[in-house]
Amino acid sequence: MKNESIVYLNGEYVPKSEAMVPVEDRGFLFGDAVYEATPAYGGEPFLLDRHLARLSRGLAALRIDYDVGEMPEIHRGLLAENGLDDAPFAFVYVQVTRGVAPRGHAFPREPVPPTVFGFANPAVRPPRNRWEEGYAAVTVPDRRWGRVDVKVTSLVANVLAQQAAADAGVEDAILVRDGMALEGTHNNFFAVFDGAVTTSPASNYILYGITRSFVLERAAALGIPVDERAIPVEELREADEAFFAGTTTEIRPTVQVDGRPVGTGRVGPVTRRLYDDFVAVTSGGGTVAAA
Repeated sequence: MKNESIVYLNGEYVPKSEAMVPVEDRGFLFGDAVYEATPAYGGEPFLLDRHLARLSRGLAALRIDYDVGEMPEIHRGLLAENGLDDAPFAFVYVQVTRGVAPRGHAFPREPVPPTVFGFANPAVRPPRNRWEEGYAAVTVPDRRWGRVDVKVTSLVANVLAQQAAADAGVEDAILVRDGMALEGTHNNFFAVFDGAVTTSPASNYILYGITRSFVLERAAALGIPVDERAIPVEELREADEAFFAGTTTEIRPTVQVDGRPVGTGRVGPVTRRLYDDFVAVTSGGGTVAAA
């Protein structure tokens, strides 16, 4: 990989140190922007069509006029420019803001060009022995806005929740609203009850994770029961297993929540089976995995 990473900004690939965005960009002033982060295996973006469909929905929800048709080329360009076109595991981040305009809460009276930014970074799976130890989480009140299903860049509530996890010395936070365990700060949350993989149903209070949907599909393909329903936080004490899933998280086992062991306090068979399947599927690159 090159010494300085190359980013994409408004049609050009430039060294990161040379990429400049005006201070009146609405993404900077208001968080008036949407984003996507897509994993890549062997240099191939994984489930890119699903990520771009979600990006399109977010753009429509915010009424930002931008066609995602150029995004596949941008993703592959960023991987190539950064020497990641054959990396075992990497991810591409793209962000589209409403653009540059004098500060005002309403949209600009005259349309302005959106700001399109992206970068690619390498990613690393944890060593298998570390993964087998499992990870810990804490529950945190969900103080996010009411349209969590739109992937906006305004993530301060997520940041504070993740910092609460960091302050507690654990890896993840489970966001809780009205007594229900919803999801993580940057990933979806799953619990296993009597062999069934259980996760919050799609609603405006969770982000419909691409990895989430893929894990549910793979579970069904493996004959593992799936249950999309609300999970009362008290019920977590009865869970046999728990894990998080996301773009860079992949599938991460949770063996402790709020200082209490989950199940036996060790990585369970359902989580291990799903992870082994995920690794096997993605080891051939995104094209094979998406098929």
